[in-house]
Amino acid sequence: MFCLSGPPDSRVIVMEDDDVILPCSLGTNQNIEKELFVWKKEGTVPLKVVFMFDDGTYSRGQDEEFKGRVSHFPEQLKHGNASIRMNKTTLEDNGNYTCSFPEMKPTKIFRIELVVGAAPKPSVTNLYQTNDWALLQCDVEGASPKPTVEWWDSTNKTLTSDEPQVTPKGDRFYITVKTTVKKTGFYRCVATQKEIWHQIHKEIYAHFGDRSGTGMMRATIVSVIFGIIGIVVV
Repeated sequence: MFCLSGPPDSRVIVMEDDDVILPCSLGTNQNIEKELFVWKKEGTVPLKVVFMFDDGTYSRGQDEEFKGRVSHFPEQLKHGNASIRMNKTTLEDNGNYTCSFPEMKPTKIFRIELVVGAAPKPSVTNLYQTNDWALLQCDVEGASPKPTVEWWDSTNKTLTSDEPQVTPKGDRFYITVKTTVKKTGFYRCVATQKEIWHQIHKEIYAHFGDRSGTGMMRATIVSVIFGIIGIVVV
């Protein structure tokens, strides 16, 4: 018997909206078509019923949030495989799950940790530019778990940036990071989520060397135009 208070027997990582298989197998090729096995999610009292199979019938007592999203593999039951498929995962599906065979002697219990991640692609903007420098901004919206967000140059060197502005909303994080660059080249905003082994980036190009002042003038004109619009509206 596996101890429920111990670490999970397996860990599964998936991105939100994707489907995932939660593994559970006796590993003995024992036919379980006539057995009772129950999948539950930990963290609530009573535990939420994710899926229940009992001698050919299933879904009895299933919690509403899992109805229509969870299924098993009928052809695999004769091989002792009680794994389930969960469709369109959400961040709310994060957590620990148990797969148990309560009528077996001894009782068999397996524990699986499901990690659902959200990894939106960063958006990058050249906020302001002169002939000598440019202020770049990166926004990562709705990521989970919380990513590390950095600016890199074309040689993968981490640039000095302002302190990240982090706004948590539920399980999601909204992060803004700004940096000032002074050399022509490509720059990348990189979001890294080590917990789910994920990294994604967005690139932007900054060009310097125009001594005519066009860059400064263009920024000034945009600012003035918006200022005029604001006055007219008021």
